[in-house]
Amino acid sequence: MMAKRQMILPSLRLPEVSKMRPGQILVADHAGVYIIKMLGDVRLTLCVSFDQFIDAMLAAPDLSSVLFDLSEAEAVDSTTLGLMAKISLLAQEKRHIVPVILATNASIKRILDTMGFADIFKIVNKLEVDIEPEKPLSPIECGEQEVKEKVLEAHKILMGLNEQNRETFKNLVNMLENS
Repeated sequence: MMAKRQMILPSLRLPEVSKMRPGQILVADHAGVYIIKMLGDVRLTLCVSFDQFIDAMLAAPDLSSVLFDLSEAEAVDSTTLGLMAKISLLAQEKRHIVPVILATNASIKRILDTMGFADIFKIVNKLEVDIEPEKPLSPIECGEQEVKEKVLEAHKILMGLNEQNRETFKNLVNMLENS
């Protein structure tokens, strides 16, 4: 009979994970140039107010260009990415404008690439001028159904960009459509 062997593992000390800053979206516009700066961990909580801003921006008669500044974003969720894609697709369709994304963070760039954003945006890693939008979007109180509709819309837009996105988000979209 074999004796049971007891294995003692050394205790592992995990490095402290720094907390991400809460997400914020700052916007500015001047003479038809719209700047959307995302800071920290940008999540679903801003989707309704962001979508209202999108509608107003796309309806503006002087809209001539759109810049997303993601240089201070730590993370951007898929709902926000879907709304960004919505802006690009509608700006191209309605105004023949290809929005620009400033992305300096390697993980953010990887996500943009994976989502197929290089096909619908011009992605750059630096700008010739400094920009500092000041007006923050505030979360808007809304019902669960309204949030669900925005999440569903955003993910359907992402699914339409490429086959990988279609596979990635099909279960989520099916679940939202059937709930």
